[in-house]
Amino acid sequence: MAKISSTPASRSRTLSKELIKAVKKAVKNAYAPYSKIQVGAGVLCKSDRIYSGANIENSSYSLSICAERVALFKALTEGEKKFKILLVYSPQIDFILPCGACLQVISEFAPDIIVATMNNNTEFRFHPFSTLLTRAFVI
Repeated sequence: MAKISSTPASRSRTLSKELIKAVKKAVKNAYAPYSKIQVGAGVLCKSDRIYSGANIENSSYSLSICAERVALFKALTEGEKKFKILLVYSPQIDFILPCGACLQVISEFAPDIIVATMNNNTEFRFHPFSTLLTRAFVI
């Protein structure tokens, strides 16, 4: 585990080198010809398995999918139900955060997750999910 201390709030948090490596590898598979913003994400499950994903855009923009949802959906389709941390990275945007659609999906499947964001210097910021989406849509 790599100790991360880029911000006061993150000093006590750790991220595995495997999660960081998976996210950096995933971002290389992003397909972003329209926004030019490549995003990679990885979710570390309570089982210690890691699932990663990249954003995939489509000319019909609403049919695009974000890296965060790809990673989470891959985990869910493999039977994972408990999650520790979601790491998000873009080479174009320092400390990129999940969009509103991703936050809404996360609220349903992983409301207690920690969202970590990473910049090109492999520095991190950590956000309890509850601070990112304070009023999720619920039925």
